[in-house]
Amino acid sequence: MIDDFAGKTAVLTGAGSGFGLECARLAAQRGMNLVLVDVQQDALDAAAAELAATGAAVLARRVDVASAAQMEQLAEQVQERFGAPHLVFNNAGVGAGGLVWESSVRDWEWVLGVNLMGVVHGVRLFTPMMLDAARRDPAWRGHIVNTASMAGLLAPPNMGVYNVSKHAVVALTETLYQDLALVTTQVGASVLCPYFVPTGIDRSERNRPQALAQAQADPQPTRSQRINQATVSHAVAGGKVSAAEVARLVFDGVAAGRFYLFSHPHALGAARTRMEDVLQARNPTDAFAERPELGAQLRAALAG
Repeated sequence: MIDDFAGKTAVLTGAGSGFGLECARLAAQRGMNLVLVDVQQDALDAAAAELAATGAAVLARRVDVASAAQMEQLAEQVQERFGAPHLVFNNAGVGAGGLVWESSVRDWEWVLGVNLMGVVHGVRLFTPMMLDAARRDPAWRGHIVNTASMAGLLAPPNMGVYNVSKHAVVALTETLYQDLALVTTQVGASVLCPYFVPTGIDRSERNRPQALAQAQADPQPTRSQRINQATVSHAVAGGKVSAAEVARLVFDGVAAGRFYLFSHPHALGAARTRMEDVLQARNPTDAFAERPELGAQLRAALAG
């Protein structure tokens, strides 16, 4: 846990919008140095200008978190400018869906590259820096927050590639927590599992690298992918919890040393049902058991 943020350094990926930007704003209010990371240059520039105007020390870098080389260069720059970061928010994420067998290799590479490997790179590069700082100073404290999703605890239909990426982040972060507990009491970890929050993730296709764009032979999304896009956009736009509220949840969780961070605790009922399915070795419960009309609508739409 970190009980005093002033003068400490935060590294935030996906800092140009959504949770990343709101957490950067809170970090600036708390007197932290900021390392802002995003792949979208205009959003990154706007965030950097806004936060520098508050008086915060800002290092802004355009980075594709899926790239090991770019993340390694970022870690070197952070070490040179600020030393070991105290708070690392591995938050950059993209969304994609559709029937699981209809996701292309490029879809898998893009979503897993950002959502999973981006977190992997953040953990593998910054954790050793933080542990080294902790060894040299018994009073030093650090914390790593990885953004997963409620989709990391559930398996909602028609969004398999996203589910897989977020389940992996939950498993990675739970293991990180256990591994850290073996070697230190000075560095902690949390996993953020938001539900539908207006963040712009439903428009993440705008930042897909050209090399991972849809193949020219099959440039149009499938019916199931179009349905997923429309469904997610509607749900995200209608979210009642704001990104700013989630950012406050993150900082409160870090200060309290809390591992699981949930934006919508009521959604845990579905996670409980899933775990009961596992414990009772029963087949997965219908995802639309409580709202069968939605299941009927989805089946009808897929049937065309």
